[in-house]
Amino acid sequence: MSPPDHKAHLARLTAPGCEIAVKVTPKAARNGMRLEDGVLKVSVTAVPEKGKANEAVRKLLAKEMGIAKSRLALIRGDTSREKVFRVLD
Repeated sequence: MSPPDHKAHLARLTAPGCEIAVKVTPKAARNGMRLEDGVLKVSVTAVPEKGKANEAVRKLLAKEMGIAKSRLALIRGDTSREKVFRVLD
C-alpha cells in the first residue's frame, strides 16, 4: 500500500474556514512536506527567528494547496513547532 498523498489531503482543505494543523521542522536541508500517521509534517530551510520559518511554512502550504499565501493565517503556534493555519476568504 502506498503512503497517503499530502496533496490530496490538502486539496480537501482549501475551503474558507478550514484549519490545517502542521508539525514544523525549521532549519531543514530542504523544503518539503509529507503526511505521516495522519500528521502533516512540514520542513523548511528558514530559521525560527523573527517569523521567518512561519512565513516559509505559510508560503509552502499555499503553493502546495494552489491558493494565495494571503489566504492562509497562522492562528495558533507562533513560537511552537505545532502550528494551525486557517484558510481565509
